[in-house]
Amino acid sequence: MSTLKVRGLCASAGGTPILNGVDVTVSSGEVHVIMGPNGSGKSTLSHVIMGRPGYEVTEGQVLLDGVDMLALAPWERAKAGLFLALQYPTEVPGVRLEDVLVESFRAAGRDDLQVSALLERESRRIGIEADFLERSLNVDLSGGEKKRNETLQLAVLEPRIAILDELDSGLDVDALHECSQRIEAMTNENHLGVLAITHYNRLLHELRADRIHVLIKGRIVESGGPELATELESDGYARFLPAAEAPSLGAADPFADPFAV
Repeated sequence: MSTLKVRGLCASAGGTPILNGVDVTVSSGEVHVIMGPNGSGKSTLSHVIMGRPGYEVTEGQVLLDGVDMLALAPWERAKAGLFLALQYPTEVPGVRLEDVLVESFRAAGRDDLQVSALLERESRRIGIEADFLERSLNVDLSGGEKKRNETLQLAVLEPRIAILDELDSGLDVDALHECSQRIEAMTNENHLGVLAITHYNRLLHELRADRIHVLIKGRIVESGGPELATELESDGYARFLPAAEAPSLGAADPFADPFAV
């Protein structure tokens, strides 16, 4: 069993505070979902946990099984068992996916001779054609194909905790089904813990959430069961926002005739 604990996490970028005391705990086999309006700090949370440069942590802790992740370099956090599926996966010309995974296995002290067989098995489960595996990492792939690639890496590497930054962005219905179904299976087969960031309830049709957290202005303001995601999709975030920022129900119709009497 593994546990990721985020406690009172505050972080800024360029001197501007973005995270203002985030608290969330994810354990093996659990799926926690972060939802919130644009600019609430969702992607920043994933980047800070994983150690992306450009952010200053001003307060709080990120612990994986009691180990301080904030004291480690990004590659050390990955070696410890964290995985980040990027919203915008990076293209790496001249480097194949298998090359990346072989080096990852070696760095973790795992048998890299397993990689080819694992890639072949997992590519079939996720619906990736064999010729894609011979291409440079993410080069000339569509947005959906890149997300399949991210899911493939996740399945082969078998981390303790996966952070999914809008994995469903850019996926068609079939790809969304295959990727989310595979991750759901990992929560059972490998006891993977998941912290998923999304705008849409559709990801949760296959990837079953244990807890939904609403992030507003860099702070989790409410947590609940899967029904909270359904409420958010229906009603939006108005009840969590100050009255001055909430959408006005009496706003003028933007399509109305401006010259009508």
